[in-house]
Amino acid sequence: MQDLFFYLFAFLTLLCAFLVVANPFSRNPVTGAMFLVLTIVFMAGLFVLLHAFFLAAVQVLVYAGAVMVLFLFVIMLLDLKEEERRKFNRFGVAAGAISVAAIAAIFVQAILSSRSSASLPPPTLEGATRPLGRMLFTDYLLPFEILSVLLLVAMVGVILLSKKDLK
Repeated sequence: MQDLFFYLFAFLTLLCAFLVVANPFSRNPVTGAMFLVLTIVFMAGLFVLLHAFFLAAVQVLVYAGAVMVLFLFVIMLLDLKEEERRKFNRFGVAAGAISVAAIAAIFVQAILSSRSSASLPPPTLEGATRPLGRMLFTDYLLPFEILSVLLLVAMVGVILLSKKDLK
């Protein structure tokens, strides 16, 4: 049964991720944002199947909640209309197809060259938040703080860019 749910969530995640980028039903950016919410929710389902309940909850609360609200505010602030149909850039399509094929080849090579190691210790305390927090605030403290400063700079930049000139 767990395999069935994995394939179901994986298929729905990939389908919704595809519909974020290339939605044949609507060119409205809000529709793309809603498909991104569904992608995040189905990814949280994959985390639940891995017994990572904390990551699933953070995925839904932080990304589907806060980040998507921010995206929708930006879309509404920019007042994006339905995008007009435009011609395909052949060079861009060809370069994109080549890069996707190269990334797929790298993934296939990595999967085929990886060997399953039976010497790995069994995981301890599945889904425990204490080891995750300890590792985040000891081993990865500098990247965590750099990320927080980067998010602060991005927030100030968005505020300055969206501020209207008062004359």
